[in-house]
Amino acid sequence: MKLQAQIDALERLSTLDSELKELQDQLGSEREALTKKRQALGELDGKLGRDRQSIEEMERMRNELLLELRQMSNQIEKSREKLPRCRTEREANAAQREMEELRKLYRDREIEIERLNGLAEQARQGMEGTTTERDKIAAELGETEGATTTRLGELEGGASGKLTQRKDLVAQVQPALYRRYELVRKRRGTAVACTTDGTCSECHMRLPPMLYQQIRRNEEFGQCPSCNRILYFKLEAQPADAPQSEEGPSTGA
Repeated sequence: MKLQAQIDALERLSTLDSELKELQDQLGSEREALTKKRQALGELDGKLGRDRQSIEEMERMRNELLLELRQMSNQIEKSREKLPRCRTEREANAAQREMEELRKLYRDREIEIERLNGLAEQARQGMEGTTTERDKIAAELGETEGATTTRLGELEGGASGKLTQRKDLVAQVQPALYRRYELVRKRRGTAVACTTDGTCSECHMRLPPMLYQQIRRNEEFGQCPSCNRILYFKLEAQPADAPQSEEGPSTGA
């Protein structure tokens, strides 16, 4: 197989791989943005659910404490009524201690209810902010999700078509050369470079003179000592009105 045919196939393959990478990068970016919004929405929904559950639990505890307060209030009233009927000082002291203990418990419960009320109010205010943020993201998703999904479909279709083209191009490249191409591409991103003046077109390093002359004969591919890319010789583009040289390097095998 002529070297020039391999050069042409590699050039087209390299261009196609660059286009595929760009498509895949766009796909990754679009998918990531959509996934992040969906995840954010799910997290906010989860937070709202946990906050509601927390408020319900605080309300339940508050109602239980209010019931205790009513019971304590009745007990305090009974102790107060019992105090005048005490026959001895010992009985009176016991009734007084009972009332003081009940009042202390009553106050403790009031403090706990105030604390729960404050926490519940904070949770409600937090829920308002979370709901606002959640609604904003939901609105953004509603506005963009359809267009983004369509865009993803278009990008996937484009990538699929280019992958089909790629299979056809790979079939045109010698297997050993393709394995070398893939090895370099996975490390460098691109695998093919040319030289017109003894400099690698990709890493811009000067080639050893002997290597340059070898590549210039266009008998075989070379390899850049600096970046390891597959190298071939390419005639420098001449202006349309420039005189043609009578002598020049061969461009084919």
